[in-house]
Order: sequence, then C-alpha cells, then structure tokens
Amino acid sequence: MSLQAANGRIVVWLTLFVGLLSQIMPLPTIVEAWRPDWLLMILIYWSIALPHRYNILTAWVMGLALDILLGATLGVRSLAMSLVIYIAILHCQRLRNFPKWQQSLVVMLLIAIYHLIVYWVEFVMDGATFHAELFLPALSGLVFWPWIFWILRRIRRHYKVR
Repeated sequence: MSLQAANGRIVVWLTLFVGLLSQIMPLPTIVEAWRPDWLLMILIYWSIALPHRYNILTAWVMGLALDILLGATLGVRSLAMSLVIYIAILHCQRLRNFPKWQQSLVVMLLIAIYHLIVYWVEFVMDGATFHAELFLPALSGLVFWPWIFWILRRIRRHYKVR
C-alpha cells in the first residue's frame, strides 16, 4: 500500500470519526429532534463514491460504535446502517448521475428508512412508541446533503482519495 493510499484511508476514517462525534454532540432541546444524521450521510457519500472500499462492513462497524456511544441496544443501528448502505451501494451508479436535488431526495428516503428500521427494532425489543418527530432528521438531511456532498467531494479530490 502506498503512502498516498494510506493517507486517503486515514482521511476517510477521520471524516467518519467527525460524523460519529457530530451524532453524539449535545444540542439545544429545541433543535435536538432536527439533528441530521451526519454519520449516515457521510457513510452514504463514501459508499456511493467508493463502494468497493467503504461498504456494508464499514456501516456495521460505525453503527456498532454509535450504539455503544449512545448506550442503545447493541446492533440496532448497525443493522439499520448496513441495510441503508446496502441499498445505496446497490444503486450507486444511478445515484452518482442524479442531479443534487434528486440525490437529496434519495438521501432523505434512505434516512427515513434508517429511522424506520431503528424504530421497528426498538418497538419489537422494548415497545417503543411512534412519534412523527422520527422523520425530522430525514428532512434536515434533505437540506444538508448538498453541503455534505460538496465538502466530502472537495476533501476526496484534495487528498486524492481512491
């Protein structure tokens, strides 16, 4: 492995680490329900950009780390992230060619699927109750996706991540 390839991988893992920290960073109560799924959007970007390198296993590991950090039932977010990233990778060629507004809609749908899977598993295991707030992160993901895409693409090109 060349030094440049190693640096590219470090850069990707650093972006994933920043996404993980952004997921657990405290926010004011008023905006907590609107918290975008930073980690999931970063995972979606890398799985679309480099599906052969950042895939379901990466999503599973990051979901497990998020479960541990949130103190949630172990494996719930791993399962949800893995399924969402599977869907993203399955359609990565199409997603790459969509205009940004269509990509944003697809990402919103993927985030909604993620939250529905998490809700469903928590409902089955703990009897969680359904709230309409469940979809607010998907709406904020719709707004933030073009910015996430732009930032990560610039990082990818600057550090020549392949």
